[in-house]
Amino acid sequence: MRHAVLEQARNRLALILVVFFVPLWLTLAYRVLPSDPVRFFLRAADRPVDLDADTVTQLSGALHAIALIVGFMMFLAASRAAEFDHRLVIAGYPRLCLVLARSGVLLLTAALTAGYATTWVCVFYRPERLDVMVGAFTVGALAYGGVGILLAAVLRSELAGMFVVIMVSFVDLSLQNPVANPAADSPMLKWLPAYGAMQAAVSAVDLTLIPWRQLLLGLCWSAGLTMAGLAAFTVRTSRRTIPHALLHCAELPRRATGLVRRRFLPRPASRRHSRAAASDPTPPSPKGAPCSLPTVREPKSTTRN
Repeated sequence: MRHAVLEQARNRLALILVVFFVPLWLTLAYRVLPSDPVRFFLRAADRPVDLDADTVTQLSGALHAIALIVGFMMFLAASRAAEFDHRLVIAGYPRLCLVLARSGVLLLTAALTAGYATTWVCVFYRPERLDVMVGAFTVGALAYGGVGILLAAVLRSELAGMFVVIMVSFVDLSLQNPVANPAADSPMLKWLPAYGAMQAAVSAVDLTLIPWRQLLLGLCWSAGLTMAGLAAFTVRTSRRTIPHALLHCAELPRRATGLVRRRFLPRPASRRHSRAAASDPTPPSPKGAPCSLPTVREPKSTTRN
């Protein structure tokens, strides 16, 4: 868990996007877009409501920014740590701990970014239900965090993953904005991942009730996508799908140990050689031939017969 949190903290680009992109988008939507009323069909009240165009665009843009950033962060973290996770699995580390660490980091990241975005929304206007606003942003972040984990287990290219996250979130939230899409009240839009989050965020602006159905719909999308991503992560880190190179690297220490033993350690002597060595009292010479003890010569006699 600690390693996963530190990995997210090292993603400086994502942190810069969270800190600067969210307030920049909210400020531009508030300053540039007019405050003309637009009709938004609110499922929690089962009736259309009139909201300012800049308010709806701020909510849609905030959800889009959160979904994009959290999905991008989880995709990069899961894709870059894939080889490290494989090595942990080879070493015997429990796969359940890896899955729980991913889930905990996703929940923490979604909650922090949702709270930060809600704080900036309160700078421009005061929602009726701050808790519903935070919950809606958290649900949207969780849904696209699961998308990022799922894409990391399926795609190999970081560029392809970023492109998919950007396009899916753009299509999802652009179709739900009545400023960009006059047919935003179409019932077909309820099948989009961020539909429940967008409905709950709009409900938090004017309504005092809690849109339980919309929040549960968003939670279902979040849980389904997160579980699919974690299932793909589990399958990817299984021993059957581990690359052959990693298994080869894991077996290198054992092979190297056997090689050292064969080349540098003395071989055990055979029985015949050991018996011959025991029966022969003369020690072997350094060159391998049996050595003989030097003989003492008797001195020559100096007397003449």
